[in-house]
Amino acid sequence: MVRTRFAPSPTGYIHLGNLRSALYEYLFARKHGGKFILRIEDTDQARYIDGATEMIYRTLKSIGMYWDEGPDIGGPYAPYVQSERKAMYLPYAEQLVREGKAYYCFCTRDELSQRRSEAEAGGTTWKYDKRCAALPIEEALARVARGESYVIRQNLPVEGEASFDDAVYGHISVDCSELDDTVLIKADGLPTYNFANVIDDHTMGITHVLRGNEYLASTPKYNLLYEAFGWDCPVYIHLPQVMRDAHRKLSKRDGDAYYEDYVSKGYLPAAIVNYVALLGWNPGDDREFFTLDELIAAFSTEGLSKSPAIFDVNKLNWMNAEYIRKLTPDEFNAMAAPFYERAGIAHMDADILAAILQPRVEYFAQIPDMVDFLTGIDADYPLELFVNKKSKTDLEVSRAVLDMAIPALEGLASFDRESLHDALLSLAQEHALKNGTMLWPVRIALAGRQVTPGGAIEIAALLGRDEALKRLRAALARLS
Repeated sequence: MVRTRFAPSPTGYIHLGNLRSALYEYLFARKHGGKFILRIEDTDQARYIDGATEMIYRTLKSIGMYWDEGPDIGGPYAPYVQSERKAMYLPYAEQLVREGKAYYCFCTRDELSQRRSEAEAGGTTWKYDKRCAALPIEEALARVARGESYVIRQNLPVEGEASFDDAVYGHISVDCSELDDTVLIKADGLPTYNFANVIDDHTMGITHVLRGNEYLASTPKYNLLYEAFGWDCPVYIHLPQVMRDAHRKLSKRDGDAYYEDYVSKGYLPAAIVNYVALLGWNPGDDREFFTLDELIAAFSTEGLSKSPAIFDVNKLNWMNAEYIRKLTPDEFNAMAAPFYERAGIAHMDADILAAILQPRVEYFAQIPDMVDFLTGIDADYPLELFVNKKSKTDLEVSRAVLDMAIPALEGLASFDRESLHDALLSLAQEHALKNGTMLWPVRIALAGRQVTPGGAIEIAALLGRDEALKRLRAALARLS
């Protein structure tokens, strides 16, 4: 049975590159009727962040990527948190020591630093010189028994070739003489990431490993570990990197690296996942919109690219806007509610807000800037805004329009959209004016800007009688 795993570290929000890896692992497992495993790799306690594991759970669940085994639901290979498995790693390393495939290293940090500096001064690339590999095992065990600090290093061959076959990149090989003797167990007794990763994948029966291509260089060393234990290697499927552009990675500093960054800005999880799925993968046709089930049906490793995938936020904005357009007005308002609060317009007519904003919004965080004129208007906005050739308005025409519109609106029994519509358009017809000639000056007076979501009627209804008439009178006074 196919078994894939997503093994994030609880160090904060999920990076979009990691999210894509998780998505592909999930799709691959579901496509082949296999199991998708969630494992938390928390051995790097220095970077551990409280609450990050729960954030991982929420992120995956918000997308619909439910796991078959994991820390919260258990499974046949529990525990699924590395720190809870720490007692199992040292015996595996000690097995390799007994077999001559690893060794105790007692070199101190200062000693290593000095030898590294000497190598660099001599113009050579530093790698561990196997000094402790020559220690007799009896001497090494005696030093361990005395409580001397040590690490356990993998005893890599110094000649020959280490290689593996990747489903995307083909045959990858490295010269063993270039490999460094990797630390397996650190001085604190905890495993290094690479060692724990191999032990966990093997003991959990992981058959396929999908991960970023930044691990291509270290995978030969992983395979040497598998071979040292006599274990079958998993199938490797390395994925192209997700880049901001041809030269830069996505970064926290630029605010474009994390899934939660986009959710907080009001992007829909389904749209993010749809877009991320297409970063480095092609379904083989011209489809761009997929549900999660449709992605499962379409996913194939043959569609994976070797080239870096460029994250184009404009393309994401377009795709997210398409998802927003498909919402019902009630769904739109529910998702927009926090942004209405932020903009100070939560008390205004939600039906009108949905009608004017849903066709225009690409992501919900745009709303406050789009509607800031509803909560305040620049008293000194340029009067030139009233001049519009298409609507056939100038300052004189605008003054005349406002002079007739204000008393008409003052006399309305109800200040709703229908009443405002009938009053203003009847007034235009009565004075032989085009609708645009009537509505342009009113909208400019109400908003103080040339471009607004919604027209004069919607804006007046949202502002309400008192505020709308106040702004109209102020505009007339400036034009007089």
